[in-house]
Amino acid sequence: MRNVFLSIVCFLSSVAYAQIQVRYNQVGCYPNQEKVIVVEGANPEGKVRVTTPKGKVLTPSVMREAVSPWSGKTRYLINLEDLTATGRYHVNVEGQECDLLVAKRPYQDMAKASLRLFYLIRSGIAIEQGGVYNRPLGHPDTHVLVHPSAATEKRPAGTVISSPYGWYDAGDYNKYVVNSAFSIGLMFAAYEQQRDYFNKLKTDIPESGNKTPDFLDEMMFNLKWLLTMQDPDDGGVYHKLTTPNFEGFVMPADCQQPRYVVAKSVTATLDFAGVMADAARLFAPYRKDYPGFVKQATEAAERAYQWAKDHPNAFYRQEQLKDPAVSTGTYGDGNARDEFFWASSALFRLTRKPSYQADARQYQPQRFSTPSWGNVSALGTFEWLADEEQRMTADGLLLMTQLLVYCEEAVKGADTSCFQSPFGNSSRNFGWGCLAENCCCQAFVLLCADQLSGTTKYQRYALQNADYLLGRNATGYCYVTGFGDKSPMHPHHRISEADNVEAPFPGMLVGGPNPGQQDKRDMKTAVYPSNHPDESYIDNMESYASNEIAINWNASLVAFLCTLDALKM
Repeated sequence: MRNVFLSIVCFLSSVAYAQIQVRYNQVGCYPNQEKVIVVEGANPEGKVRVTTPKGKVLTPSVMREAVSPWSGKTRYLINLEDLTATGRYHVNVEGQECDLLVAKRPYQDMAKASLRLFYLIRSGIAIEQGGVYNRPLGHPDTHVLVHPSAATEKRPAGTVISSPYGWYDAGDYNKYVVNSAFSIGLMFAAYEQQRDYFNKLKTDIPESGNKTPDFLDEMMFNLKWLLTMQDPDDGGVYHKLTTPNFEGFVMPADCQQPRYVVAKSVTATLDFAGVMADAARLFAPYRKDYPGFVKQATEAAERAYQWAKDHPNAFYRQEQLKDPAVSTGTYGDGNARDEFFWASSALFRLTRKPSYQADARQYQPQRFSTPSWGNVSALGTFEWLADEEQRMTADGLLLMTQLLVYCEEAVKGADTSCFQSPFGNSSRNFGWGCLAENCCCQAFVLLCADQLSGTTKYQRYALQNADYLLGRNATGYCYVTGFGDKSPMHPHHRISEADNVEAPFPGMLVGGPNPGQQDKRDMKTAVYPSNHPDESYIDNMESYASNEIAINWNASLVAFLCTLDALKM
């Protein structure tokens, strides 16, 4: 009987032991960064052991408890802020072990990888500096057809045009103007905040030997493609370059479908105008490497803007496309006020023409929203706030006030949340691409607010979002491939699935928890482990709703991580 009793005790102990989980930033922290780990499964008071690099054992206490509003799980937060010396600290909680790194530049390698990812997803060239990820040329796009929806008298349906280069958009092989222009625009905004840092950043790309910073060289690879998407006759911009249907999970060189440019849209044209205006300004010092580009980009931006003013209701309607029908990503948007604001603000900053300033004032937003492809008004706000002269105008001061109001609202509740972060405390935080638009972009905005106002008020909260992103979250995943102890291995990404390399490209941000689970009916083998908003994630190739990658998401990662790394706290 005694043996039976002991067996039951051992079984119950093993169950409790298995339930304990430690959530922590798996990549690293700055010496002066707040350090919190979260324990689930049992109250760890008196059971946490931290061994310092010099062998000293610490026994930190639980600083507070928090209960998930969705799962009801109780989390115990332990403050390790005293770990300020650099090195690797070993954490043991009832046999559950992990290492916490404290370093002077913990985000350096990941920041570089997030930007270098854009080289690995280039279209139209052979990848020869990717190591195990080298691949032959795919999608040269020198034989692209004009779709009937894009036809004009001078370019009738079936006309062959050349539209090479650019980045593959996401897990698929198409190229979308809206998302490409937004992605560059967001990274340009980060570049302007930390120009010296980006100018010194080396990413080992084919252009690295020239006089232009690698960052701008990478942007140029996509800008060259964008220029081909403008109709030379009227200045309008095709919405996307696409196959009729998504390709299978094969390598680029094995794709067979014809590729088309489809209908011009006011949103794509305005995004094009905004990013070309920015590019014309930012590439001005690098005319030797890119002769003629500044003039070409300026003219292209102004022609595009005029087309948009002449066609304000030319919204993209994919359901109207016929012969062939098209079923790939839509990037549809029925409101162009935010695109008009960004484009007119960027063009005013470039040209100082009063007409652009007047338009920008007309389309000024009523409140600040984090940047996304569907709402680019933040990029217009950054145009005003990065311009010292315009920042001090009444319009600039209003926009700055809107930014600070947003920041104050964003950080409310972080210190009482389950994971000690601004992101992840509302069901509205989670959804398609939430880790980009709601986590990384929010953190980037907080850092920008500090930079523009000359404070460090929001830095702490931005770092908390980094902690969440990199493992201190409900799933325990570090959501950036190639980093941390538990990161995605099976993203919804065709090349990573088809290239016969076990590990996916490093530096990719996956979309993240998505309670909408729009892919659930399409998944043949995968099953979401939970319906709770912050646990609705699965590391499976089939899950395009939670585990896909995309250039706009990686652009947010670049903006956030590179800004963090530049601060060198």
